[in-house]
Amino acid sequence: MAAAQGRLSDGAGGMDEAKDTEKDRREADTAPLPFRAAVDALRSARLRPQIEVEPTPPPKRLAPYAHALEAAVVDGDQDLADGRLVLLHDPAGHDAWQGTFRLVTLVRAELEPEMAADPLLPEVCWSWLTGALQTRGLTYGEPSGTVTRASSHYFGGLSARPAASQIEIRASWTPREGLGGVPDTAAHLASWCDLLAQVAGLPPAAPGDASVVTLPQRRGPQSR
Repeated sequence: MAAAQGRLSDGAGGMDEAKDTEKDRREADTAPLPFRAAVDALRSARLRPQIEVEPTPPPKRLAPYAHALEAAVVDGDQDLADGRLVLLHDPAGHDAWQGTFRLVTLVRAELEPEMAADPLLPEVCWSWLTGALQTRGLTYGEPSGTVTRASSHYFGGLSARPAASQIEIRASWTPREGLGGVPDTAAHLASWCDLLAQVAGLPPAAPGDASVVTLPQRRGPQSR
């Protein structure tokens, strides 16, 4: 598998971005302590060197407090997969979440058309997510999501391009809250990075992981 064309950031940059960053810092300073602790844990997590992670503007309307990261699995100057992880927090709780925190993710990559036609592909991709969480012993609730595969075929002036297929995993889950009502967000981020690595075709960080189902050989990396 290879990363979908382009990074996930859609910010315009410049002065507006600087203003947003300053506003986000002010909001972070007044955020509840559990949320600040959860964000600090995300920032301190130790991750695989092939995965580049950086903050990105979070959605504003999903929860009173939010923090977002985007990541890419990188091999030299090539992206193998990319994604976004958003931490949401509602101190009052949320009926659908069954908790005060929620993690929301998007992961995407390209793959060979014949792999996209595999009828087991959606189940396998979902097992990568649940397997990554279970391997690290994480407890979570209310998981939900979709696995989408799409194919593009080119015609006319674009007919020289080969057909392309993409897999996209969108999911959310409620992390178990620990002491002080704070979930182990560092471990959840590490699990999410395990999912990214799996989608990118990297070997697992720990050998002997029987919970992860593998697909046939993935397509080579795609240039940025």
